[in-house]
Amino acid sequence: MKIAITGATGQLGRLVVSKLKEKVSADTIVALVRTPQKAAGLGVEAREADYEKPETLGRALQGVDTLLLISGSEVGKRAAQHKNVIEAAKQAGVKWVVYTSLLHADKSTLSLAAEHLATEQALKESGIPYTLLRNGWYTENYTGSIPGALAGGAFVGSAGEGRISSAARADFAAAAVAVLTSEGHQGKTYELAGDEAYTLSDLAAEISRQTGKNIPYNNLPEAEYAGVLASFGLPKGLAQAIAGWDMSASRGDLFDDSRQLSELIGRPTTPMPDTVAEALKGVA
Repeated sequence: MKIAITGATGQLGRLVVSKLKEKVSADTIVALVRTPQKAAGLGVEAREADYEKPETLGRALQGVDTLLLISGSEVGKRAAQHKNVIEAAKQAGVKWVVYTSLLHADKSTLSLAAEHLATEQALKESGIPYTLLRNGWYTENYTGSIPGALAGGAFVGSAGEGRISSAARADFAAAAVAVLTSEGHQGKTYELAGDEAYTLSDLAAEISRQTGKNIPYNNLPEAEYAGVLASFGLPKGLAQAIAGWDMSASRGDLFDDSRQLSELIGRPTTPMPDTVAEALKGVA
């Protein structure tokens, strides 16, 4: 029984491999990565698997029973890349694919949704049994902005009073491992989100509380926020995308109160203040 994980050297992938080793023997885990040398510290077999090179995918998936397809990082290329992986999985005789999709991908206004939906459709058409883990936002997506907020004296965004049901990246990794190592998940779609929702005003208030500094939330129009992000050196397209994701958050696209994530992992999700505290450890 071989379990393969794509993107195993990424932030989510590394967590999954680490947690999976606590549940199954390391010699049953295969890390699928573009550069196997970078996976040396994972303590599992690493195979070259480049989404853009289908010939590597077929070799990498030989003997694999279960595949965790962690969505790629190259927005705009992912639908085609994922299709390459799914096709290779079918040819290699993979028996089950678990895919990390997007929260409410079928109705979300997030620009990311289309590629996830296309991948979900490709899985359905492949005939391979599958499970969809529709991951919500990582709290770290926002706490990564804490150093900038402290330097600038405000937390900026365009999410208005939209409620965000985020969870720590480790929570989503735990959910993937729970599904990979237990029965009864094939054919199911899980909407995964944090137990407690908050607004960016709430997040700014928590940063203020933990630092003893007054860090208000400054809500900006989408174009203005994109301009601020671009001024920090982000590529224009990415800056516009991030601002757009905040606008989707303002419409409730990052909210979910089904608690399917905590149910899967058997514990409450990590509270936002805990992730803020963790982020502040690295801030001078």
